[in-house]
Amino acid sequence: MSQAAALAELLRPSIGDERVLAAIAAIPRDRFVPESARARAYENVALPIACGQTISQPLVVARMLELLELGPTDRVLDVGTGSGYHAALLALLAAEVWTIERHQELSSRAQATITELGIDTVRFVVGDGFLGLPDRAPFDAINVAAATRRAVPPALEQQLAQGGRLVAPVGATRQHLVRTRRTGVGFVRQRLEPVRFVPLVRGESLRDSL
Repeated sequence: MSQAAALAELLRPSIGDERVLAAIAAIPRDRFVPESARARAYENVALPIACGQTISQPLVVARMLELLELGPTDRVLDVGTGSGYHAALLALLAAEVWTIERHQELSSRAQATITELGIDTVRFVVGDGFLGLPDRAPFDAINVAAATRRAVPPALEQQLAQGGRLVAPVGATRQHLVRTRRTGVGFVRQRLEPVRFVPLVRGESLRDSL
């Protein structure tokens, strides 16, 4: 059994979506962490990466993927590319992924890693995650991998398709996962379990790195 598959089995008691577990088992997490942290790549912990950011705890990543209720034809926006691990997993669960990151260094590293893994359905953008990608909307799902402080940015919710789902950590000192669903009568928000993420930071909107 590969280390990634062993990680998926470790998460199985907490994650009910078999597609999510299969994705976790298929993506080598060690490729997304610095060499100095690779010995711990398959532990269920967050790890530091460049630019003062982290690669999130695998259980939290899997839980967010599960909450997004992804289908194989979905278009997804990933806010906060970071290491690229989340985007790689999303690519196995959906048809198309757009991922936005304010740090050029992180975006470039993530793109290189995902390309090396043979994944070609992820598009990389350097820009302001608070703004999302309105010119590429609507999205069936939006994953926000950094804390949005008091509320999810309205611009992101507006980029959901009807029936679309957004999952984000919300809060400053105390954070919780929040799932927003766009319905025919408006946005329905559900507060879920506590988490801990680095904050989503405002930044200048820049051009595609493509």
